[in-house]
Amino acid sequence: MLSPEESIRALENSIRDYFGARHVFLVSSGKAALTMTLTGLKAASPRTDVIIPAYTCYSMPAAVISAGLNPILCDINPSTFDFDHDQLAATLSDNTLCVVAHHLFGIPSDIERVRELCHARGIVVIEDAAQAMGVESRGRKLGTLGDVGVFSLGRGKNITCGSGGIVITDSDVIGGALRIKCPPLELPMRAQSLLDLAKLAFMAIFIRPQLYWIPNAMPFLRLGQTIFPKTVAVKRLSGMQAGLLHDWRHQLNQSNQRRSEIAASVSRCMSLRLPEGPSHPYLRVPIMAATPQGRDRIHSFAQRRGLGVSRAYPTPINEIPEIKHLFGGRRFPTARLVSDHIFTVPTHQWLSEKDQRAIAECVDPSAAVVRRVPPLATRRVSFQ
Repeated sequence: MLSPEESIRALENSIRDYFGARHVFLVSSGKAALTMTLTGLKAASPRTDVIIPAYTCYSMPAAVISAGLNPILCDINPSTFDFDHDQLAATLSDNTLCVVAHHLFGIPSDIERVRELCHARGIVVIEDAAQAMGVESRGRKLGTLGDVGVFSLGRGKNITCGSGGIVITDSDVIGGALRIKCPPLELPMRAQSLLDLAKLAFMAIFIRPQLYWIPNAMPFLRLGQTIFPKTVAVKRLSGMQAGLLHDWRHQLNQSNQRRSEIAASVSRCMSLRLPEGPSHPYLRVPIMAATPQGRDRIHSFAQRRGLGVSRAYPTPINEIPEIKHLFGGRRFPTARLVSDHIFTVPTHQWLSEKDQRAIAECVDPSAAVVRRVPPLATRRVSFQ
């Protein structure tokens, strides 16, 4: 039996070997990992702007603000959720500290293109691979293509120990800056670790569609709601959580393989055309409805059946009530379009073939217009 410190060191070494990274840091959450990374970069540079996608996880702007930096938004490509690269080039400035590119739903962004734009100007590229751990693009692992990679071990991710985050980098300069920030971090309180473990066990049981109605009927759990985190606690990963991940590589391979199979199966049920070649481990399969009203009806109908269909993030970042004042009334039309039309389908291992067919019954294939956009299959669908 390993001690807590030994479990943490063993996990760090295993992650270092898997990603081929010189520096690995284990913290309390994915947003803590991004916050710590940004804080370390801030300490080494006078620049203060961080460019992020206008449609992304709410934790991203929360981390930027918690690090004392300025979130600068860039609109997205509606087919891939990657940056609109023409707009990104115009958004970069002499005050840009870094660009955070996400792999939303496990869909790879074009990190090479972002690097070409940024490195000539001394701008750091951070990969938010919170939803894409273990996923590859052109034979290379996501999270290793930029200067820094950030991952999440939270509930619903590719692998989980209840909560947790990982930072990896090959840069000795960045690694050194983060090393200054990491050792003083507190360990989470034992009560918090036990609570996270209890939540993980609870969701492992009730995430099954035949049981999901039980937690979904408890409003205080706020399932499916996207809440802006007003504060970000940055602590170390606990030894107990590290111990739960002793077999993480096997767990990750199994999880991503199953997600690939479920994504392909769900897509067949819904007559989506995925790109040719090996199936992809989407964290969730994103689909564009024909109208916002149709999307909401699909979501409502699927929710009543406990199928785990989500509307994803409800607004662009510039419309989050708590922080919209930071963006001076600027609008990001593509991010708005996506937030109005998108819904996502789960790919977790507990989604049975019957559940997949039930999800497909929520939409009307005869009203669909299919467009093939690698690696994302999107579909204009309406409610049946």
